[in-house]
Amino acid sequence: MRPVGTVGEPDEWRGWRAAAQDALYRPGGFYRRSEGPAGHFRTSVHASPLFARAVAELLCRLDAALGRPAELAFVDMGAGRGELVTGVLAALPAGVAARARGYAVEVAGRPAGLDHRIEWLAEPPEGVTGLLFANEWLDNVPVEVAEVDAAGVPRRVLVRRDGTERLGEPVSGEQARWLARWWPLPAEEGLRAEIGLPRAAAWASAVAALERGLAVAVDYAHTADARPPFGTLTGFREGRETAPVPDGSCDITAHVALDACALPGGSVLRQADALRALGITGARPPLTLASTDPTAYVRALARAGEAAELTAADGLGDFGWLVQPVGVPEAGDLFAGVPEAGDQSAGRPAAGGLFVDVPHDEEQ
Repeated sequence: MRPVGTVGEPDEWRGWRAAAQDALYRPGGFYRRSEGPAGHFRTSVHASPLFARAVAELLCRLDAALGRPAELAFVDMGAGRGELVTGVLAALPAGVAARARGYAVEVAGRPAGLDHRIEWLAEPPEGVTGLLFANEWLDNVPVEVAEVDAAGVPRRVLVRRDGTERLGEPVSGEQARWLARWWPLPAEEGLRAEIGLPRAAAWASAVAALERGLAVAVDYAHTADARPPFGTLTGFREGRETAPVPDGSCDITAHVALDACALPGGSVLRQADALRALGITGARPPLTLASTDPTAYVRALARAGEAAELTAADGLGDFGWLVQPVGVPEAGDLFAGVPEAGDQSAGRPAAGGLFVDVPHDEEQ
């Protein structure tokens, strides 16, 4: 599910939210192209089928926690061309697969040849029981960008379709309150932030589609103790990072303040820890296998390499997983081996903990 914008004039000055929405989601926009996201960048889904298998394992654990319902939903938010939902359904054991129903949520049209069991939707289905999974979806929910001016005042950044920027009006109202709460900017000229209000709203709406189950958002992320001083807005084209130009020629993305999106009960953990808890370890096969079964050894070695990429520090392993239970036990119960979360009131993990709980003393 990605919002659809309206086309702006080439020389029109607009906020980054409206400009990016047009560039990505208008008819003919970047995310409506036939090649799909995989033609321009590589996510965990494209890196290895092990990722889909890990998500299938999480769905199976959730199925048990839910009491094995008659119908078990898997909702793939921002489904691209249906790669993840296809892989998850294929990896399920027969007893679970017989009750599973796949939903792909995406603004682009249904790809030819997609499994007939997968329902293709523009909005998430309502009232389902199961797992809603949003892999690199929130980073493409457009947001406003703020920059501090020479007087120390955060102002909205305006942009034209050629990527030229200038500062607009001071940030005010709800956006200013969000900045003060989640991304306070010191009075130093040039500091920037992405105002994550639309992402928090999009996530709350997606989670509300679940009657019972678990919602997981996986993304480039940062938390309140380590916000990037100059923001993260960037572009991608044909596998390479590029300047963010809102003309439809490239992806426009920014890392996600996942802690600011979390609803009560939600926790954030690193992808490396989540995948290891779901059985993706990256351990090399024993050398003895090379002599007894060389073919199996080569296959196992390839899988180990793929697992290492998915869990690598300073790479995919550092992605954040926002885990949001809806009417099920603590999310940690579904991630065997992940330590308990830290102090919720402080928003910090316990020493050695993998979960980061976020404070919920204010409405989001």
